[in-house]
Amino acid sequence: MDNADRELCFLISEEWEDERIDKALSGLIGSLSRSYIQKLLKEKQVRVNKNTVKANYHLKDGDEVRLQLPPAAEANILPEEIPLDILYEDDDILVVNKPKGMVVHPAAGHFSGTLVNAVMYHCKGHLSGINGVMRPGIVHRIDKDTTGSVLVCKNDFTHNLIAAQLKEHSVVRRYHAICYGRLKEQSGTINAPIGRHPSDRKKMAINEKNGKPAVTHYEVLQSFKEYSYIECRLETGRTH
Repeated sequence: MDNADRELCFLISEEWEDERIDKALSGLIGSLSRSYIQKLLKEKQVRVNKNTVKANYHLKDGDEVRLQLPPAAEANILPEEIPLDILYEDDDILVVNKPKGMVVHPAAGHFSGTLVNAVMYHCKGHLSGINGVMRPGIVHRIDKDTTGSVLVCKNDFTHNLIAAQLKEHSVVRRYHAICYGRLKEQSGTINAPIGRHPSDRKKMAINEKNGKPAVTHYEVLQSFKEYSYIECRLETGRTH
């Protein structure tokens, strides 16, 4: 891969206007951590409209951002003895309750302390290899700051089966949640696009103009004076 192939280019839209460049790029490039992007900014590997900028630069609508990545190094992902909250395990799959703050798989800036490092140690190398050396066993992922179940595949046959089910939405993911207030209906569907809050860029909100489709089916399990205990089934997962 030559240097041109290692350059990423973005034309900033209104959605990212006034956002810090380090935060925006970490959102646009999910595989790069914010700290790693800050490192590239310090090394003058990021340019806005052909000029180098600092991490606290606030983007403007129409800015052209170019990020030059260093030459790719061969990955050396090592097993690490990290405690796992195992919900289920058999010869083919492992279901782990991933804690908040843990990255699912290694990426630039996160080569240790990830869920992959932990399951490599636990499974002694018996993991599917379809997603490459950086993501052994990983068939889906959840965000770093999200707590939840992650399914890990121990062989390629199982990986293909689970991946097909995820693609066809035949795998059902249900969540229990507590929400403020009492819902008028005992069950229903919320269909509202989610995007950045129009006046507070740090928050997400229903955004009819720039939001992405988000559909959630819910059922009230128990109602209290000021909140409700519900079960949700998501058709789409969105940052919120």
